[in-house]
Amino acid sequence: MLEGNRVSRISVRGFAVASATAVTAVGSVVGVASGSTAAPNNDAEATAAGTTLLADIPAGQQAQVQTASLTQQAQTMAIAADATAKKDAEEAARKAAAETAIAKKKEAEKAEQEAKEREEAEKAASRSAARDASSFAVQASYSVADVQAIARQMVPADQFQCFSNIVDHESSWNYQASNPSSGAYGLVQALPGSKMASAGADWQTNPATQIKWGLNYMDSRYGSPCGAWEFWQANNWY
Repeated sequence: MLEGNRVSRISVRGFAVASATAVTAVGSVVGVASGSTAAPNNDAEATAAGTTLLADIPAGQQAQVQTASLTQQAQTMAIAADATAKKDAEEAARKAAAETAIAKKKEAEKAEQEAKEREEAEKAASRSAARDASSFAVQASYSVADVQAIARQMVPADQFQCFSNIVDHESSWNYQASNPSSGAYGLVQALPGSKMASAGADWQTNPATQIKWGLNYMDSRYGSPCGAWEFWQANNWY
């Protein structure tokens, strides 16, 4: 504190008079204090680290020194604040980007799950719409067209072509087709043919019963007629 004309001998360093600009602005503090020629600006750091005291500076220039020091401190604080703000902004941007990516991933997974559920629902609806063998009136005989018409009503629409491909190769849609060497019989060439009795006692004469058994066989062993057809193409049997 100032007491009369006496000034406490406070080090200039306490006011951060470390910049060459501040030293030059007050007429080279070191030169004023010692009576020597002012030190070059690039020696400002050495000067600030020395022993120049506030009391050594003429009273008229002390306010300028303090103002320059406070200005330098304010600039340093502003730079630090800008750096902190920039760092915080970058961190916030990274966090927002990560949250957006997670949200998009969840949305994609949800959409995929919903698509699967719709597909399963459509398949179930297709199967439920298919007619059972018992819903067809028994005929004395059936043409290929008759048998195919029955199959279209019993086989799910999305599986019909695969089922048809197998029947084409196995029996050419002849529900009475018989393989004398192996004992395979009917549209899907069940081996032995008597296996189809599990679908109905009229398995030898009713194509609807044979289709019912064939569908159950393909679903249980291959998951679907298309699964059975895929296996058939690779092995020429199923």
